[in-house]
Amino acid sequence: MTRMLERSAALSAAVARPAQEIPLSLTHAAAHPPRRRSRWPARLDLLQSASGLFLALFLVAHMFFVSSILISQEAFYTVARFFEGAYFLATPQPWIVSCVVGGVLAVFVLHAWLALRKFPASFRQYKAFAEHRTRLRHDDTGLWWLQLWTGFALFFLAGIHLYGMLVHPEMIGPYESADRVWTGSMWPLYLLLLFAAEIHGSIGLYRLALKWDWLPGRNPDAARRRLRLLKTAFSLFFIGLGLVSLLAYGRLGIAHAERAGERYVPGGDGRLATTLAGGAGVMPAHVPGRQGD
Repeated sequence: MTRMLERSAALSAAVARPAQEIPLSLTHAAAHPPRRRSRWPARLDLLQSASGLFLALFLVAHMFFVSSILISQEAFYTVARFFEGAYFLATPQPWIVSCVVGGVLAVFVLHAWLALRKFPASFRQYKAFAEHRTRLRHDDTGLWWLQLWTGFALFFLAGIHLYGMLVHPEMIGPYESADRVWTGSMWPLYLLLLFAAEIHGSIGLYRLALKWDWLPGRNPDAARRRLRLLKTAFSLFFIGLGLVSLLAYGRLGIAHAERAGERYVPGGDGRLATTLAGGAGVMPAHVPGRQGD
């Protein structure tokens, strides 16, 4: 109680002081109240998380679509024509694929721009972070560093791939894709793209789950260990699936190298196959066992 009275007396004395005796810092603070902090950094961070989640989910779907070549050539052909609207419209419309790819490319560029905000902006910042990472030896900090460099690689590798799909959407099919992989010598780029995309995506999903607490639990350390196992399993599964699929395209491209440029047409109704493949001038696929082979 005595202390409270002493504080009240001191406060009353301060109020009773003439204006010239009040410290300048107090008058400045009274005249300029603290500004409200901007919410835009938080909004941009949320937008970065949302765009990253969208791209990760697209990557998962894309891997399953591409790996349909492991079922059969006709299965992949069916998937490719499905996204061109061949089973909803009168004829395939490759521009639909271009629109989808254009939207993905826009989100990709937006996500890259948002991520650049957190990159070291100068050599001094880079050196400071490298020293901090070495001294700290924190696993998640190392994962962020790996995600940074895979993201930097993806800006070029994924950009090339997306541009090719944007301007040539009709060149997606068993023979067309296989020729691009082997005869077009794109397999080294796809190999690098596979590792960069899957590693970047798995780390991104892991960090999103930690940031937004997607797998809460009573034991945070146990939850983090579970997330790490899921991240590792995600990377191993999709890298393995991608390698097997790329090998299948490569083997088909080698076998089809002498007829590179020939469009794939599934067996069965030749007229329907020609229509789905885009019109006249399309050679039917070589099917062993036909008369005249």
